[in-house]
Amino acid sequence: MSELLAERIARRVRSNPSTVAVVSSRDEISYADFWARVCRVAAGLASMNRVAVLPTSDVESLVVVAAAMRTGTSVVLLHRHLLGPQLARVLELSVPGAVVAESKQHRRLRRLGFSGELVTAVDLESDGASNQASAESELLIGVTSGTTGEPKLFVRNQLSWARTLDRSDAVFDVGVGDRVSVPGVLDHTHFLYGALHALTRGATVDLRGAETAVKTVATHLYSVPTIAWDLVRSGIGPVDCVREVISSAARWPRAGRHALQAILPNASLVHFYGASELSFVSFDRGLGDLDEFSAGELFDGVDAEIRDGLVHVKSDMLFDGYLTETGVVNGPVDGWMTVGDRGHVEARRLQLLGRESEMLIRAGLKVEPAAVEAALTSLPGIAEAACIGVPDARMGEAPAVAIVVSDQGLHTDTIWRHLRTTLPSPSMPVRILRVDQLPRTPRGKLDRSALAITLTESER
Repeated sequence: MSELLAERIARRVRSNPSTVAVVSSRDEISYADFWARVCRVAAGLASMNRVAVLPTSDVESLVVVAAAMRTGTSVVLLHRHLLGPQLARVLELSVPGAVVAESKQHRRLRRLGFSGELVTAVDLESDGASNQASAESELLIGVTSGTTGEPKLFVRNQLSWARTLDRSDAVFDVGVGDRVSVPGVLDHTHFLYGALHALTRGATVDLRGAETAVKTVATHLYSVPTIAWDLVRSGIGPVDCVREVISSAARWPRAGRHALQAILPNASLVHFYGASELSFVSFDRGLGDLDEFSAGELFDGVDAEIRDGLVHVKSDMLFDGYLTETGVVNGPVDGWMTVGDRGHVEARRLQLLGRESEMLIRAGLKVEPAAVEAALTSLPGIAEAACIGVPDARMGEAPAVAIVVSDQGLHTDTIWRHLRTTLPSPSMPVRILRVDQLPRTPRGKLDRSALAITLTESER
């Protein structure tokens, strides 16, 4: 049986009590003091099945989350970009025993219409006894929706996260004495997981901005491609102390990896593909494959197969299902799950071609946006590219693209010549727009609606 998350942290506390566990912009705390607070908050959570937490990049947020996971109280992970009706719906479905946030965040929750009691980690502390989580205990309820629409709540249990931690231990080089930069807000599961994983390894978690942390001898950087690009643009470097970058989220083009490698010359670049429902699926190292569609090799214990063009995944890390009024539903079927990504699998290597819903139909012909983006980012001087469909009176819709360039001397004629030699004619975009940065949702994904507006307005 895999050791559960809280048990792993407790073991690190026993062996390294004086080591700094967490550093934030305001304070720092040792493993011994961190764990003492976790135990007191866990005692205060003992009677609750679930607790809603709005985390920020601070010690208190990690204390509450670790305490809940220790006592078997499920964390309902709120995020700061929920709209009022969405927040109400999440709380209606999850029925938490308390809503917890740093005191500065209480005003935000009030603005969103929440009128119930709000507490902080200190309010929860108690000297009583706490429960102990079991492998089957519900660990996390997260929100996968964007900024509009009905919230979609995914449910993960303790064992699925424990087995995900096993994979992290095997693939990522984080250990005692390391300093792990986690610059994203902890309401993003990638960064929350990164901080908790670092604590299970006896490392110091640095919650400050990436540039600050890297300058303060960080050995590791939990990142997404947009943060990596921001770090490159900051003008920092070269910095020799970073040994590993652990990246997720959107596809990370080789041009972006080259740029980050130039300022972090000693860092091993590890980028993984996964999803809230699937956990880890595949990963690659270094500058990535020349094949721009490659998502690397499958993690150990992960199987993938293609059904009707969609990637289906089977592993011991999958979620339980989605929380609804009728309970937890639409989980894995016979151990398999898809989130709608299209792709190919060959010899345990995965290719991703984008979401099923992103396919364009141009005059009856299918156009893969991922293929257009890959063709663009394979050209030196283009750091990022995004392709979406725009209305076309004759063909129904047609591809249009926005690009972020790293070489301002790159001529538009050069881009068009490159595309004509690498793309079939139906995939040729009708428009190429240079932008300073691609629009992103609050969760870091490409904001397709905003990009559509930008592309439309550029034609006026």
